[in-house]
Amino acid sequence: MARNSDPALDARWLRGEIAVVGLARSGRAVARLLARSGSDVYASDAGSDATVQEAATALRADGVAVDVGHHDLARIARTSLVVVSPGVPPNAPPLAAARAAGIPIVSEIEIGLRFLPQLRYIGVTGTNGKTTTTALTGALLSALGRRSVTAGNIGTPLAEVALASSPPEWCALELSSFQLHDTPSVNPAVGVLTNLSANHLDRYSGVEAYYADKALLFKNATAASHWVSNADDPDVQTMVSHVPGMQCRFSVKRRSDAYLDASSGNLVVLGHPLIPRSELGLMGDHNVANALAASLAVMIADRDHRTGAALGRIASALREFRALEHRIEPAGEFGGVRWINDSKSTNVASTLVALRGMRQPTVILLGGRHKGEPYTSLGDELRRIGRAVVAYGEAAPIVAKDLNGLLPITQVAGDFDEVIETARRLAKPGDAVLLSPACSSYDMFDNYEERGRAFKELARGAAESV
Repeated sequence: MARNSDPALDARWLRGEIAVVGLARSGRAVARLLARSGSDVYASDAGSDATVQEAATALRADGVAVDVGHHDLARIARTSLVVVSPGVPPNAPPLAAARAAGIPIVSEIEIGLRFLPQLRYIGVTGTNGKTTTTALTGALLSALGRRSVTAGNIGTPLAEVALASSPPEWCALELSSFQLHDTPSVNPAVGVLTNLSANHLDRYSGVEAYYADKALLFKNATAASHWVSNADDPDVQTMVSHVPGMQCRFSVKRRSDAYLDASSGNLVVLGHPLIPRSELGLMGDHNVANALAASLAVMIADRDHRTGAALGRIASALREFRALEHRIEPAGEFGGVRWINDSKSTNVASTLVALRGMRQPTVILLGGRHKGEPYTSLGDELRRIGRAVVAYGEAAPIVAKDLNGLLPITQVAGDFDEVIETARRLAKPGDAVLLSPACSSYDMFDNYEERGRAFKELARGAAESV
């Protein structure tokens, strides 16, 4: 591992201690990376649960000074750099202390990129679809024989990749708006913007501020840059209209660099028919768009990805790819009712995408922690396929108010077990029960993964109790 004299880090950052704020997976990885490179590291987390305590113990073994349950704000104000985990809000006291002291703040992604200077990466962002597009991109790179990894917001911290004894050549890198905000050196081999809609309005002052962070993907664009964008999204096209570099577009509505051919039913990329839509094992036109975006990004990333043999491998990988856990994931059919886990839909736009893919009467579970968006835009799709809405969690009264009069709404004040039991009672044979909450999970769960796993387990239990 490089020592702290290595040029991976800005010399100004090496003049003193580096603070890492947040000890979730990315915080742990970047603290370990920095410590093993020879930097003096102070890490802290406001939480003190078993997971945080475990992380603290492991980091102390690497020579990291750690506080749990609180942040030493005076110590943070004396550091040379603060590395922030994406889950830490920008107004959190340690970040406020750093800004007041003029301390630079960067993301874990920024540090990972500094330690992986030879990495070629396809950076993927957008409001929805970025995780599936990133996973598809990683699958295509692997199918082409590239030594590659998927990392970033998809779950594996880039700093963890940098700790590997033999780093990959390529990376499919998912970038959230929070990560982009603090990653000044982002400069992908290919950048992908899947779509744009209002999100995280509980954290941003407005949609303009949220879009501004998404636009940071293009901060270091040059004439040599390569970009992939959604031709069907006007806001996306407005954002990329003046970005330097080669612009390639995908569409499910019209001919483009990558598109769904309405006459043949094929996914066509750079003039090459890849596979029929019927052979893509993913629900919904939004997933066709994700597949087109990933294929286009991989194919323009390197000319070797456009040979006849390469196209065959890309086609095979698309056929084999299956839905990600928690993203319109079939959870089973019980008593003639399909249960679908879309726990990753934590905003209204993502839930709208899920509803558009439904083809049968649906009981939809909406709720959790409200993120500031109205639910009224779900109205047309709920009229089309909605059997009933089960509104739950902190957002339940807002959901019920916004959707009042559209279809039957049952508010559940109890725990998630009661939510599932209510859905079971309302659903009829031939229906679907769809968990697509349009809210964050933090009122009842630590994350959307925990919520999705609970849904699947309770769905099986509810069915067995019939």
